[in-house]
Amino acid sequence: MAMNVGGSGEEQGVMANINTTPLVDVMLVLLIIFLVTIPVINKTVKVDLPKAVNIPTQTKPENITVAVDKEGNIYWNDRRMPNKEELLSHIKEAAVRKPQPEVHIRADRDAKFEAVGRVLYAIQRGGVVKVGFLTEPDHGVRGSR
Repeated sequence: MAMNVGGSGEEQGVMANINTTPLVDVMLVLLIIFLVTIPVINKTVKVDLPKAVNIPTQTKPENITVAVDKEGNIYWNDRRMPNKEELLSHIKEAAVRKPQPEVHIRADRDAKFEAVGRVLYAIQRGGVVKVGFLTEPDHGVRGSR
């Protein structure tokens, strides 16, 4: 026995529309699961990276420029330092001035890191607080802001 309910006597056809509501629900649940698990999967060491800003050098008369050439020779305001002790005595003398001057290090591109490190160590031992590195802008590479 068959019974036709709610029809006008004609046979109803197969439903041709797809019900997408369950599909959207499943996709939203999967998206939430992925969003929750991705930070757990990312295993990097959390560090606070410095922000790089190009600030033009303000040349003041009290600033001191220490230059290191590619042979490792050290210059104090265009005067060659014969040894590390002479450099250290100049730094100690500058450290007691009020206000304390800034020391700007100009190192040759081909200078050894050891020579620049010795200058930094002497500046630290001498007691100068403000130290900066002078560089030239790289015009060959274009970066994004």
